[in-house]
Amino acid sequence: MATGSDRVAGAGLVALSSFIFLYYTVWVVLLPFIDSDHAVHNFFLPREYSVLLPLTAALILLLFIGIFVSYITWKSKNPKKKSE
Repeated sequence: MATGSDRVAGAGLVALSSFIFLYYTVWVVLLPFIDSDHAVHNFFLPREYSVLLPLTAALILLLFIGIFVSYITWKSKNPKKKSE
């Protein structure tokens, strides 16, 4: 069973990911249909970032996956020697 702190952390992560999803959806899907002089545009970054931010996040994720796989591969090729 999950402890109280695990549930709070899980709820926080769900809330954060829901906020990011809604923000990005409004930014990319709805904002182009709103006049550019409307005040709601002040709450969003320029549209160029709607491509650059996910691309950067994907590259960082791939970098960490590559580092992890390299570390595991290196670790399995160099096992610790047992003292006899």
